[in-house]
Amino acid sequence: MEKLRSFSTLSAIDNSSMVDKVEMSLLDFFISKELNVGDSIPKELELADLMGVSRTVIRESLNRLRTMGLIETKKKRGTVIKSPDITLILQKSIIPHILDHSTLRDIFELRLALEVGMADFVVTRATNEDILELFEIVKDEEGQSADILFDIDYEIKFHGKLYEITANDTLREFQKLLLPVYKYIYSSGLLNLPTAQRKFTSHKQLVEILQTRDAEKFRMGMRHHLENHFYRIL
Repeated sequence: MEKLRSFSTLSAIDNSSMVDKVEMSLLDFFISKELNVGDSIPKELELADLMGVSRTVIRESLNRLRTMGLIETKKKRGTVIKSPDITLILQKSIIPHILDHSTLRDIFELRLALEVGMADFVVTRATNEDILELFEIVKDEEGQSADILFDIDYEIKFHGKLYEITANDTLREFQKLLLPVYKYIYSSGLLNLPTAQRKFTSHKQLVEILQTRDAEKFRMGMRHHLENHFYRIL
């Protein structure tokens, strides 16, 4: 018993590093073999023999890849490569109230960059029906947006329609993913910083610009529309 106590300062061996290495080796293997969606990968036992590790390590590494959505098990085919759902992966880690302020700020800046940058897609792909729907959304809005934070629900409804117009599924899902972050940032007071007294392009004015089908004007209008947010974070 005394001998056992003398070793009490020893800590348990962490096997996670081996799993990490195997996981990265498997990813390198997929890339080097140029495996595509639907291609089969070797069985657990074969991978264990090839890599010189236990099946337990292989299984845990594969489970990680499965959780990431990179592989899946198909009946009669075994484990195959899968196209991962990017937004689903992010959804598991983007929890607003446990993200630090720096990360929340970065995410909000990403939103601003996306909405200014997607002007060409919106202008090119907006139908007349889309524009009419936007006009319906903004029909009760006053001329220009003053130095205030927009109503969050109204903001989301309008900008959500713009994401829908892009016809880019990843963009649309990404916006849905970030909605809880936007709401949290608005309600947390992170943007309640003083700015110079000025006015900005309103939602209604943005729709009027969109109606001209001029991507550059729409991009500048969107930049000016979001300028109160830029002033609060820059």
